[in-house]
Amino acid sequence: MYKLEKTILAALVAGVLVTSEGAAQTIKKTAKPAATVKKAPGTPVKAAATPAVLKNKMDSLSAAIGVSFSNSLSSQGITDINTEILTKTINASLKGGKTAFTPEDANKFIGEYFQKITEEKGAVFKIEGEKFLEENKKKEGVVTTESGLQYQIIKTGEGPKPAATDKVKTHYHGTLTNGTVFDSSVDRGEPVEFPVNGVIKGWTEALQLMPVGSKWKLFIPYQLAYGERAAGPQIPAYSALVFEVELLEIVK
Repeated sequence: MYKLEKTILAALVAGVLVTSEGAAQTIKKTAKPAATVKKAPGTPVKAAATPAVLKNKMDSLSAAIGVSFSNSLSSQGITDINTEILTKTINASLKGGKTAFTPEDANKFIGEYFQKITEEKGAVFKIEGEKFLEENKKKEGVVTTESGLQYQIIKTGEGPKPAATDKVKTHYHGTLTNGTVFDSSVDRGEPVEFPVNGVIKGWTEALQLMPVGSKWKLFIPYQLAYGERAAGPQIPAYSALVFEVELLEIVK
């Protein structure tokens, strides 16, 4: 889960990209002849790095992997990577030289690093979710089950209740507790079919309580959602989730 893409490190373009640090200076006009202005000692202005010239397919592959690798790091919030150590390690590894980690130890370190990051970020969402659910259960019409699932009945249907082994068709609208939408069949205009026991625990429990034709609002603690792991980029680890669910039919 935490391993970097297999080929990412294979051909990272060597060298550090240098960003330009120059800034335009405002020079006041004067009636006297212009004098030579002495600049105070400082960091020389560096030109922005230009893209490498790609002479063949392997050059292009190397550049593409470099872009992919950089985007992978950025997407995981890593912006201060030590590129000097990175490129030296890549060169040594490709040439069979000695490196600071064995492949096994490297994967272990990466896994532990990202696990710690996930736990630190997750702690914030965990506290927010617990606070939200604690306040939400006090609201009129909200029912809390033994598992911790909360629901509010918007509309009660008159059809049968599905069993865990049934397949159902539903419309739903899913958000985080702050209202951020992460998925919605309603917005797509297309209901979804799935087994009752093939979704997150909070859904499985709620669907078996809902008569067909019902529409409920579900408030699902992280333990009954995706738990300690993230679900794509939109649902962080330890997230409590909110769904409006309409049970359309039991699919035969």
